[in-house]
Amino acid sequence: MFEQYDIIVVGAGHAGSEAAAAAANLGSKVLLVTMNLQRIASMSCNPAMGGVAKGQIVREIDALGGYSGIVSDKTMIQFRMLNKSKGPAMWSPRTQNDRVQFAIEWRDMLEKTPNLDFWQDTVTTIIVEKDKVIGVETSMGQKIFAKSVILTNGTFLNGKIHIGKKSFGGGRIGDPSSWGITEQLRSLGFESARLKTGTPVRVDGRTIDFSKMEEQKGDESPEGFSFLKKDRLTKQRSCWITYTSPIVHDELKLGFDESPMFAGRIEGTGPRYCPSIEDKIERFADKTRHQLFVEPEGWNTVEYYVNGFSSSLPDHVQLKALRRVAGFENAKIFMPGYAIEYDYFPPTQLQYTLETKLISNLYFAGQINGTTGYEEAAAQGLMAGINAHLKLVDKDPFILKRHEAYIGVLIDDLITKGVDEPYRMFTSRAEYRILLRQDNADIRLTHLSFDIGLASKERFETVKNKEKQINDIIKFTKKQSISPAEANSLMASKNTSDLKQKIKISDVLLRPQINIDELILVSEQFKNEIERINPSKETLEAAEILIKYEGYIEKEKELVAKLLKLEDLPLKEDFDYHSLASLSSEAREKLSKIKPKTIGQASRISGVSPSDINVIAVFIGR
Repeated sequence: MFEQYDIIVVGAGHAGSEAAAAAANLGSKVLLVTMNLQRIASMSCNPAMGGVAKGQIVREIDALGGYSGIVSDKTMIQFRMLNKSKGPAMWSPRTQNDRVQFAIEWRDMLEKTPNLDFWQDTVTTIIVEKDKVIGVETSMGQKIFAKSVILTNGTFLNGKIHIGKKSFGGGRIGDPSSWGITEQLRSLGFESARLKTGTPVRVDGRTIDFSKMEEQKGDESPEGFSFLKKDRLTKQRSCWITYTSPIVHDELKLGFDESPMFAGRIEGTGPRYCPSIEDKIERFADKTRHQLFVEPEGWNTVEYYVNGFSSSLPDHVQLKALRRVAGFENAKIFMPGYAIEYDYFPPTQLQYTLETKLISNLYFAGQINGTTGYEEAAAQGLMAGINAHLKLVDKDPFILKRHEAYIGVLIDDLITKGVDEPYRMFTSRAEYRILLRQDNADIRLTHLSFDIGLASKERFETVKNKEKQINDIIKFTKKQSISPAEANSLMASKNTSDLKQKIKISDVLLRPQINIDELILVSEQFKNEIERINPSKETLEAAEILIKYEGYIEKEKELVAKLLKLEDLPLKEDFDYHSLASLSSEAREKLSKIKPKTIGQASRISGVSPSDINVIAVFIGR
């Protein structure tokens, strides 16, 4: 039935969808195998993309030629740029999306992708010969052969759902688990463990009293993720905020004796940063209330997602407690919250390309690596798809470094440090976040992707034009002065000192109270120059950031240059760390297991101290 494929992608969640699209667009013949073609790129948890650090990842995926940003923009029902009150390194785009349309749009884009075939089935076994993967076998007995396989199994590997004392197999509610792959991989020498995540009740919006909640509207000038031209939202749906209370907490506590988490029926470790509501009550006993975000699921549905109310308590306990929350007094639910535990494979077993160390041409991407979140999964899928293709055509791997992208931080963290709880990206994980802003993801990455043949010429030309416009704006502000007569009324309105003489526009922009739009309004020459350049709102904002934060950006670039001298010092894969008696025993153990490729990577391994790095550096003559 099947031809020989270059790459088989197992699983069509966010990781699998990006992997299949990237590999196919690069020219590989790809087969995407999924249990249910109707659930491609399903938003299994909350119907939103982006957020703090995650929004930067989506923009990076888009800059590289992935689909997540485009699909998110086409299906968003609200847009917000988070953290605008902070510095631009913290600005993070987030969309609220139409859950149904999101999956439809993803499938449509995949079906329009050349070189990509589909097959609805469950993969039960990977076919391995001489430590090299050569295909997969499915539950229908089909043997399908390929040169590479990418596993993106999400929460489906031996997935188990918990609601109170009830538990049953499932990759998510309504979909079965996947059995067999974990057991086979372990027999091949892989290590596996269990993680846990959860989701809250879905509520009938017709039974919610929004008058008792705080409205959270989208931005007045909504943007989006994709750097390609797009239509802006002309209308948006609001989200809402409400809070739990001591009465709600007391209701929830009545079900603690039936909690699978407290009773020890859940083996997997849950996400520390996004705990269930019962975990919050237990861990933060001093808190009298917790914030809940009430989010619409789409344009044409009454279903709402209660962000912050994740729970695995009995369904009747969840409902009774929810009805004690302001606005939910008469709530009816469509589906209870539940916890799900599943198998993952510690990502220290991977190379930077996300290829496994044990089996050649076998790649892992997404929650199988211990991450959580659509965005982290999609980024890994994109990189696995790119690298699987590049290896097949004998080209150098595509590896992003920590100073180049949040995606580089993500993958380096995974394979170097490993995970013992679901991994989520934060801006604090990036040492160089002033360089890794959401506004410049295209400038950082599109040319790299264009060079390997993924990013389109349209993207490349768009970035070149943006860079030219930014440079023209910056040059003008550093050359052109503004007079006290032009500027001082603005200075007074912003409670900043008057100009005593003419001063360069760029120097005025260094004042935190002043923004570029205001200076354009008071300087006729500046206004004329901006009209000549005709930049987009985003391009003008990017230029302003570079002017205002030039000193900080240059210092960070200098730091990167210094650290890269250490970062790229190579270490042999067969380096005998046990022979170095001066290393700590923990360092010898961790280094021997992970086999870092450079001293920079070695320095980030948990348990390896600076003194250990000095010992290695001395040994190799540095």
